[in-house]
Amino acid sequence: MNQKYSRLFESFTFRSGITMKNRIVMAPMTTYSSNDDLTISDDEVKYYKHRVNGVGLVITGCTHVTPNGQGFTNEFAGYNDEFTPSLRKLAEAAKSGGAPAILQIFHAGNKAIPGLDAVSVSALKAENVNPFEISVETRELAHEEILSIIRAFGDTTRRAIEAGFDGVEIHGAHGFLIQNFWSPSTNQRTDQWGGSLENRLRFPLAIIEEVKNVIEKHATKPFILGYRFSPEESSKVDGLRLKDTYELIDNLVEQDLDYIHASLFDMSIKPVNSQDEKTWLELILERANGKVPVMAAGSIITPDDALKTMELGLPLVAIGHTLIMNPDWVEKVANGREAEITSELNVSKLDQLNIPEGLWNTIQASPGWFNIGK
Repeated sequence: MNQKYSRLFESFTFRSGITMKNRIVMAPMTTYSSNDDLTISDDEVKYYKHRVNGVGLVITGCTHVTPNGQGFTNEFAGYNDEFTPSLRKLAEAAKSGGAPAILQIFHAGNKAIPGLDAVSVSALKAENVNPFEISVETRELAHEEILSIIRAFGDTTRRAIEAGFDGVEIHGAHGFLIQNFWSPSTNQRTDQWGGSLENRLRFPLAIIEEVKNVIEKHATKPFILGYRFSPEESSKVDGLRLKDTYELIDNLVEQDLDYIHASLFDMSIKPVNSQDEKTWLELILERANGKVPVMAAGSIITPDDALKTMELGLPLVAIGHTLIMNPDWVEKVANGREAEITSELNVSKLDQLNIPEGLWNTIQASPGWFNIGK
């Protein structure tokens, strides 16, 4: 190994007691490839097994906690006990490389797939979003429905424990339901679930509390709890800004989480109305101030990209697209073969990459997502 990358291979122990063998995390990525009954497919199992051997931690793609919370076609489900065997199959594949595995849990809110009983914090009209997510018109959740969804996050956490996962990540990013509640742009309520900062935070904090209670009741060994967030809603005039995210981080620090996960499009992006040269990542790290471990994902392709973020103070580096293109990314870096890491998806080697058909179709439909080579 090139010794300059040795920092990437230092171990890390979470507050819960679980240890990662290195600082590289397989980022959560949707594969659009479940069976039609929303159970894990053999193609998804192959996809994970091909990519988990070197990383220090695996975070799966998202699973919806209620039937109407599905955000992507052929997205594996976790909303009732019938799906526990499927989740167990995924956990075994995700853990097959020896790293701990985390199940990402969420509700899509107004980004639920068309045809469902689409719900959100408020009645929202459809909006234009990125190619991978379709916004639909939603109805406002009633108070009892909100409480039911909070319980559903807990129930899916119990299934994750029973399936053999080592933790869960609450997906509060990307404009899904949790962010719908937190955002002043989408939360138009005037009851206890909206309006003030405290009320807009009530839903995500209630989910965290519910999940923690379930972990305490059902987990018989250390179990990781993380929370993912997006720093801003740059495309919305009245959307979340970094000052809002600072308040979120301050509240998350008090929850004794194992980590918080910043979903960044690119590590070099600066905040809206930035007054200096500091990036989202630098400012998030400053606000967290070592009080809670920070994980971040955002266009990290090479080990030099990863090392640069660690030099800024990031303890946990999540890689996604580069693992699709380079399933043995970590092994290559560990063995001094980093020059072999490619920044484009080689079509001639598709049969060697074990990319599920649903994911490949999505990549082809959005050519700007990947550099595709011959």
